[in-house]
Amino acid sequence: MKSKKHIIRRPTTSSSDLNCKLSPVLQQVYAARGALNDESLDYSLAKLHPISALKGIDGAVQLLVQALLEKQHILIVADFDADGATSCAVGLRALRLMGAARVSYLVPNRFEYGYGLTPEIVALAKQQLPDLIVTVDNGISSIEGVNAARAAGINVLVTDHHLPGDELPAANAIVNPNQPDDHFPSKNLAGVGVIFYLMLALRLSLRESGWFTQQGIAEPNLTKLLDLVALGTVADVVPLDHNNRILVSQGLARIRNGACCAGISALLDVAKRQPGNIVASDLGFAVGPRLNAAGRLEDMSLGIECLLTDDPDAAKVLARRLDEINRERREIESEMQVQALDCVANIKLDFNNKRAPVGLCLFDERWHQGVVGIVASRIKERYHRPVIAFALANAESAAEEGAEIKGSARSIKGVHMRDLLDAIATRHPGLVTKFGGHAMAAGMTLKAVDLKVFEAAFNEALHGCVDDEILKDDIHSDGELKDSELTLELAEELRAAGPWGQAFPEPLFDGEFDVVQQRIVGEKHLKLLLQPKGSRSTIDAIAFNHGKLAGDQLHAAYRLDVNEYQGRRTAQLMVEYIEPR
Repeated sequence: MKSKKHIIRRPTTSSSDLNCKLSPVLQQVYAARGALNDESLDYSLAKLHPISALKGIDGAVQLLVQALLEKQHILIVADFDADGATSCAVGLRALRLMGAARVSYLVPNRFEYGYGLTPEIVALAKQQLPDLIVTVDNGISSIEGVNAARAAGINVLVTDHHLPGDELPAANAIVNPNQPDDHFPSKNLAGVGVIFYLMLALRLSLRESGWFTQQGIAEPNLTKLLDLVALGTVADVVPLDHNNRILVSQGLARIRNGACCAGISALLDVAKRQPGNIVASDLGFAVGPRLNAAGRLEDMSLGIECLLTDDPDAAKVLARRLDEINRERREIESEMQVQALDCVANIKLDFNNKRAPVGLCLFDERWHQGVVGIVASRIKERYHRPVIAFALANAESAAEEGAEIKGSARSIKGVHMRDLLDAIATRHPGLVTKFGGHAMAAGMTLKAVDLKVFEAAFNEALHGCVDDEILKDDIHSDGELKDSELTLELAEELRAAGPWGQAFPEPLFDGEFDVVQQRIVGEKHLKLLLQPKGSRSTIDAIAFNHGKLAGDQLHAAYRLDVNEYQGRRTAQLMVEYIEPR
């Protein structure tokens, strides 16, 4: 059965030093998220954490300076998601602006080579005769690949943000805020944030050495790349701590002012978003998925080229193709989700029964390897359980002995997925061939014949670290809005007050309503006219992917947002959860 949600109101905070010009509602929202003074909302670039705090930054800069001085061939090896694509675009654009004579990129096709700097990717890279390989959004677990590159006489600079294993790769330099003994205050940088910091450090070194004057080139304004940094940061769903909110806020400001790259502009256009009033969620739900679709179904080179071109017409062509691929991805995902729900319907979820699964391991030979991560996420959201969805690593080898499957995991708060996989790999040597990732998301490879053994080990590990509290599916509300607060003015203030995102969630409220009208729109969305309890006024609302209600009263958790229709702006409730009364 679907997870039963519990609406919990955040505690009110009376002590804060926020700007008194903010509405009381927004002041309370900020305070509930730990933003208790104006400094915590200062998103100027001067408030970014210092570059020097990143371990390995000096050695990384030296490698790049040497490459520029000697006109070496720099090859960027990227990941095949939105963070990897934006990281690649930031690295390429910045290096070219700083006078790199030869710089190119290579992004692995996930279906042929898998993730990271593998020995196979190094063999492919060698054909381009690079002097220096720079990984972006990958590399921290590429032990064998880095060894292969170094053995071939290629220097390697790893830039990554994923959690490292017990052994670090023998790269010439590593920049990763999560590596041991790194004292960078924020461990939440996305891959694109890491490479952006490195490019800032490189520019500083080149400025001090007189490089730009010697080469007769203008010192680049790297803030021009912040639109890409914002996109990659939001799309990778990293926690929006203060440092990341600065990066995202600055990038959004550039997009709103029409100063973004042609590719992002074109992607916003096909997604029917207006750049002038874009917010972080538009990057996460409209632009990011279209960029990710290329890496999920085809080749992320298409997405990277879209972000690299300065030709608006070329960008439009690429964006339309990415939109087509995303539509195809949605169709595949929809079919897979139905199959996954059928599978879960036959599983009895009972935490008190030690034999019953805590998490879900789902596998179907028909599933698409590039889409299993989305399916895992959808099932996790529905059942509030850690979920791993598996697909065949190679559909043609399904019947072969030793066939591999690749899994994409999504977790819930309180269950650190990467650490859980590490514990399983330690207790069961050889069971997991490869793994890596974050607390909330991870990937792994194992043999198809070992799936049942892995599933048992997975749930055994979960029983050891999960309790009833963790499995409660709580919705955290900022309280009830008064009738007089359900206004367009407050909706606009809340919308502009972000950037909202992971670990700094968009304001969510709850309250009791009478249902005045209801109808289905777009075949599967519930359009409502609601009347707050005890009020004579009404407000429009919409609940996506929700059927008609049987009763005429409800308790709803909702976001107060702005609805634009035919040039008219009105307040609207975006209903996240409904409890019929």
